[in-house]
Amino acid sequence: MSATRIAVIGSGPRGMMVLERLAARLGEHPGPLDVRIFLVDAVEPGAGQVYRTDQPDWFLMNTVAGQCSAYSGLPDGGPARAGAGPSFGEWWESVGDYPGPDSYAPRGQYGRYLRSVLDAVTETLPAGVRLRSIKERVEEVVRLDGRYRIALSGGERLDVDRVVLATGHSRHQLTGREGDLADLARQHPELRYIQGESAADMPLHEIAPGSGVGVIGLGLSFYDVMAALTIGRGGRFAPAEDGTLVYHPSGQEPVIVAGSRSGMPLPARGRNQKPPQYSYRPVLFTPARIRSHQPRGPLDFTRHVLPWLTAEIELVYYGTALRRAFGGEAADRFVAAVELAAEQGVPSVEAIAARLGPPGVPPIDIDALARPFADRAFAGPEDFGRALREEIERDLARAEAGNVDSPLKAALDVMRDTRWVLRELIDFSGLTGRSQKEDFLGWYVPRASFLAAGPPMERLQQVLALLDCGLLRIVGPRTRFDSDPAEGVYVVSSAQVPGSAVPVTTVVDARIPSPDLRSDLSPLTTRLRESGAWTSYVNHSGGAGYDTGGVAVTKSPFHPVAADGGIDEDMYVLGIPTEHTRWFMQVGSSRPGMWSDFVHDADAIAAHALRPVSRVEVSRAQTPELVGSGAEKAGERSPERKVG
Repeated sequence: MSATRIAVIGSGPRGMMVLERLAARLGEHPGPLDVRIFLVDAVEPGAGQVYRTDQPDWFLMNTVAGQCSAYSGLPDGGPARAGAGPSFGEWWESVGDYPGPDSYAPRGQYGRYLRSVLDAVTETLPAGVRLRSIKERVEEVVRLDGRYRIALSGGERLDVDRVVLATGHSRHQLTGREGDLADLARQHPELRYIQGESAADMPLHEIAPGSGVGVIGLGLSFYDVMAALTIGRGGRFAPAEDGTLVYHPSGQEPVIVAGSRSGMPLPARGRNQKPPQYSYRPVLFTPARIRSHQPRGPLDFTRHVLPWLTAEIELVYYGTALRRAFGGEAADRFVAAVELAAEQGVPSVEAIAARLGPPGVPPIDIDALARPFADRAFAGPEDFGRALREEIERDLARAEAGNVDSPLKAALDVMRDTRWVLRELIDFSGLTGRSQKEDFLGWYVPRASFLAAGPPMERLQQVLALLDCGLLRIVGPRTRFDSDPAEGVYVVSSAQVPGSAVPVTTVVDARIPSPDLRSDLSPLTTRLRESGAWTSYVNHSGGAGYDTGGVAVTKSPFHPVAADGGIDEDMYVLGIPTEHTRWFMQVGSSRPGMWSDFVHDADAIAAHALRPVSRVEVSRAQTPELVGSGAEKAGERSPERKVG
């Protein structure tokens, strides 16, 4: 019998975890093996595009080093291998210059760790298993006589039995405002529009010193662009006597003019106070509790989900304040009172806290926190600048208190720690189409992304230093980036800040594009879409259909659904391409020794891909695992399962 041949296309963290689980399962196989695995990546096999190892060190991760692992199990005293290996922090400590488990690593350093995982997996493969890493772009994947033919950019063709596509982010066709900004640059050679993607791949070095650069967005990618245009130009940040930072320019920097809807740079993560294997277990916000109140049919996010999530956030917020004021016993009594009230429905956590808690704790308002300047009018740029500085300094004080001891930062971490609950409830049409589009993606996700996905504190300190020296200007909330064809410039302004308009000659879109199969320009994705092998997932729950733009796949192990409804049972699609079919697919690691969905998903694909090969055509049967309300999911998975 011929060898089983499996291709993994894309070797970022998702693809690497699939490879790790393939190798771990093969290592446990009792019989003789004959398996060929191909790991294909256009940028860097083992690291992928986002974590490529040749990028500068000023591009940082936003998860502390001690909480990341690319192995599915803890070290066991033997050699590092699939299923048992060091966490990122442990590996970094072993190679030297490790600043500690609560540090934020350069993304290139994490890429070097991923490469070490690839080396360890390769060196410890069982007899009869061979792995080939290929640095080429995949142009096409077609089904031929029960196998797949993979066309590589160098002209080689690979024939395989199973193919895993974990292709990550790609470029999209520019439309609307972004298309207009790009059009102006094409009409005026002195202007430049830089499309949104990873900052490490942007041509930022081409921006002239002293020129004005408009930056769209104040999220994580903004900080990358800011670092590239300052540290990357030879400037340096140094501590001042009062503990703040001072920026010493090189003279090669442009002037950054930035803005967003909120007008506030993404708030900082709280100083980490949680151990690497910490796993938060929600008290109120669980799939079982929500489904006990709404057992059938799709959910409405605002009516059925958000009240319980808000209650969980408030529980941690007031519980932390109580613990700090009166000690652990008072906090435990508060939690018990809330749990008792929850037996009757969504509890009034704020009211219970008012009876038991310390006075002077303001209510927590997600909308106001995410849009701090929404209802304010400013006299001018100086007035807004003062308000901005006050807000940043207030955020830094909260962050310094820590993600356990700051009531607010601890509460906002709930948004991160309960993502698994949201996925259980929301993925695969768990919400009505309207609620998914308007309530969840339109309202909640932007606010959660703002409040719960921030950078390390030093980035906000750097913002203040750059504001002080005049190399950064944040114009205000509801920022506009307009074209002025008559003058041949872009104009950045805020309607809430009179006199804020600033002309610039370059606009950088510092937002990662939302994945959308319909506008994806990748040659591979385009061919899969045009052939009908990949289709866009439509949420038909609760009325008119909502076309999500995510690749339509079955539930685990995530087979694509063709245009004719057929299920390709030998192909698997994981991660970014399926965003909106599922939610929050950009996660890039799991905690050491903990099996989150990140590991479960990869393991399910590995188990299915290693089943005996039968040379049959793609299945055309419909599958009940594709659609439904989400209520029929088997059991309730805990956020992370400890192994090893």
